[in-house]
Amino acid sequence: ETVLRSLRWLSTHHALTGKRLEQLETICGYFHNNAHRMDDATYLEHGFPIASGVIEGACRCVVKDRMEGSWMRWVMSGARAMLNMRCIALSDLWDAFKAFRIQRESRRLYPGFAANDADFTQAIAA
Repeated sequence: ETVLRSLRWLSTHHALTGKRLEQLETICGYFHNNAHRMDDATYLEHGFPIASGVIEGACRCVVKDRMEGSWMRWVMSGARAMLNMRCIALSDLWDAFKAFRIQRESRRLYPGFAANDADFTQAIAA
């Protein structure tokens, strides 16, 4: 709000007209429409990066370095799967992901209880 008021005051103070006033109104419109994205204090409070350099560096590390080799060609589903795996690996979550996948695949392949399951007696009672 302070930035918008200052810009509008400057336009009045300098008596902008024509193209310069139109450009300033475009800028003010952008700030007004995107103010909810510019709450740096809240982003910092939640630990989010606010500098585009950090984001660009992460994108380069995660995406470009792995996906843009001159010999590589990707279909969307393959690229998405590769990026998912890369994010898991770079986030140091590989062991948790393996445990999750094993548990999920076990439930998919063996949906019932086996006789040697600890819960087998509960399944019979139910």
